[in-house]
Amino acid sequence: MCCSFFKLSTLSLAVMHAMPAVANDLDFTPFTPTQSDFGGVGLMQMPTGRVAPEGEFSLGVTMNDDYHHYHSSLQLMPWLEATIRYTQVPDRKYNNNPNFAPEDRAYTDKGIDVKLRLLEESYWIPETSIGLRDLGGTGLFDGEYIAASKHIGPFDFTAGIGWGYIGNRANLKGDTSLGDDCGRDTSYKGKGGSFDYGRWFTGCMSVFGGVEYQTPWEPLILKLEYDGNNYQSDTLVVKDVKEMPQDSPFNLGAVYKFGNWGDIRASYERGNTWTVGFTLKTNFNTLAQNWVDTPTPAYNGAQGKSVEDIDWDRVATDLETIAGYGDTKVYADDESITVVGSQSKYRNRDFAHEKAAMILTNTGSKASTYHLVEQQAKQTTIQTDIDAAAYRKVANQEYVGASVTETTTRVNPESARGMLQADTSKPWSVSVNPSLQQSIGGSEDFYLFNVGVTAGASYWLTDNIEFGGGVYVNLYDNYDKFKYDVPPDGTDLKRVRTLVRQYISDNTVRVSNLQLTAFDKFGDSFYVQAYGGYLETMFAGVGGEVLYRPLNSNWAFGLDMNYVAQRDPNSEFGIFTEEVHFDPITGRYYRVQTGTPTGHFTTYYRPEWSWFDDLLIKASVGQYLAEDKGVTLDVSKQFDSGVIAGAYMAKTNLSAEEFGEGSFNKGFYISIPFDIFTVKPSASRAVIGWTPLSRDGGQMLGRKYSLYSMTDGRYPNSEFTNR
Repeated sequence: MCCSFFKLSTLSLAVMHAMPAVANDLDFTPFTPTQSDFGGVGLMQMPTGRVAPEGEFSLGVTMNDDYHHYHSSLQLMPWLEATIRYTQVPDRKYNNNPNFAPEDRAYTDKGIDVKLRLLEESYWIPETSIGLRDLGGTGLFDGEYIAASKHIGPFDFTAGIGWGYIGNRANLKGDTSLGDDCGRDTSYKGKGGSFDYGRWFTGCMSVFGGVEYQTPWEPLILKLEYDGNNYQSDTLVVKDVKEMPQDSPFNLGAVYKFGNWGDIRASYERGNTWTVGFTLKTNFNTLAQNWVDTPTPAYNGAQGKSVEDIDWDRVATDLETIAGYGDTKVYADDESITVVGSQSKYRNRDFAHEKAAMILTNTGSKASTYHLVEQQAKQTTIQTDIDAAAYRKVANQEYVGASVTETTTRVNPESARGMLQADTSKPWSVSVNPSLQQSIGGSEDFYLFNVGVTAGASYWLTDNIEFGGGVYVNLYDNYDKFKYDVPPDGTDLKRVRTLVRQYISDNTVRVSNLQLTAFDKFGDSFYVQAYGGYLETMFAGVGGEVLYRPLNSNWAFGLDMNYVAQRDPNSEFGIFTEEVHFDPITGRYYRVQTGTPTGHFTTYYRPEWSWFDDLLIKASVGQYLAEDKGVTLDVSKQFDSGVIAGAYMAKTNLSAEEFGEGSFNKGFYISIPFDIFTVKPSASRAVIGWTPLSRDGGQMLGRKYSLYSMTDGRYPNSEFTNR
């Protein structure tokens, strides 16, 4: 009986394992949103109510016979997605004037999309978003939408309402057979690139929707979409370039994912058109550093040593190699130890404080307080005081969760106490850095760039006066294609930036900077600098800056004033003295800047709201290099990895016609910490910028030093203290 029962039980267990389990949500592969044809989370042509995880950054390409989309999306906030897109139209010329664009140059549309998540998904409520497509472009694909998405098992259902390009089917409102886009103004203001909010949520209106199916095979997602557009108002049809028939309103697609870093896409759209694409992606919040770092020394328990019994030169060396404090001066007596130096190793200052505190504690000094004074360009910015007795408890791990942060206090820098015991500072420095300048989507070529190397050197005449400079060596560029001239629209500004070809392509080696700079500080919160010389590649002159930045404050105010003249690209040290010049390449006259005041009053603000975290907003008001006056708004977001992504726009008193193509100055940039890609910690950064067009309006002077950047450690939530 016993044995029979055992056999029966074994058989029952085997049958149970062979039977499929009852389906539930946990059995399905987790659903991950993917990019649409236009960039940004979506189906194919249509968006969804979904957004990506905060910090996700993607680069993608989507192509068919009609359009080539190059797009980049960034999930700036949990509720805000931003997309930049360039679209080439192979069957349409950029411009019919061969002096403005080569004959084989395809028309290029530049667009900016935003999506705002209104509601997060819950048991009953779908994830709901509102969005605007091509809000800053020329209106080629402009449209607006409200979309909602609900996840059920392996399916993700979407339903939405679209206006403009997204709603041209007009199955909800309007009649496209009338040929007037349902009353929507489809022209664009000025020279393109402006925000034409007057037509948002107007014109044809259509319902759209679809479903995404996460197959049991994890890499594969299938999509079915009901298109809200009928393609009869597309530029190729309106311009009589070609027909874009739609044999079916349903689009079919498939996405194959390569883990978390990318995917490839294929779709059959309009019942007659194949579309293919790929996306590469990463997440700026979750990028991790794997360092091979110098370990923190073990606590040796030494105590009671007098100043004379300590090897301070060894201490200074350890502070540099282990804790990252370079150009160090160490002052000490039996009451305190003061370390004055620059921190070039750790973006997260807690690491530096921990290592420095352990090094100083292991000296066995009688000091009760350690003062760590940070410098930037030899100017003191922030002081961190460490309670020696409290830190010894941390070093000895006398309680659970012991941390150096419990022993530190941030204060304004004070004069060093005690005698100078060691000095590793030097009056000179040298550097070599790669350099990349680029412009995307211009009339001459889709991508213009130059790559080179900048070698710099400086010498400190005193602790407050520096003489330094840099030489740029151009390794490769294609700016010989940049033949900007007075364009067909008649723009005639002074050529303050559009002479870039002469400065770069015509000069392999050029002095990019050569100046004398003096720094000073008044009280606890005022920082100043004055400078003169060759301030940047294109301009020379004199100027100064003052910054008011209280300790631990999330706001600051700055003012820079300069008088500059344009450097002659045909002379290493010459300055333009005549305003009007003749260009033998284009055969036309142009104007340059022979001397003008320029400067801005800038407000810096870091919101401390939970839904706007790690944001920096800069607003600058003043006069620009082309003598136009206006405001520049610069907004940047810092992610958990330390990557900073930002965008800026300058709106001046120039009309769109006076400014030229693009209507106003704008651009984007990403600042990437070096140590994300290296095995050693580093506080250095690389900045990659994208400029849609090189134009002369809204252009600021490039200055060697920014007092706000130099004093970034004065804000407690900056990258220098919590990254």
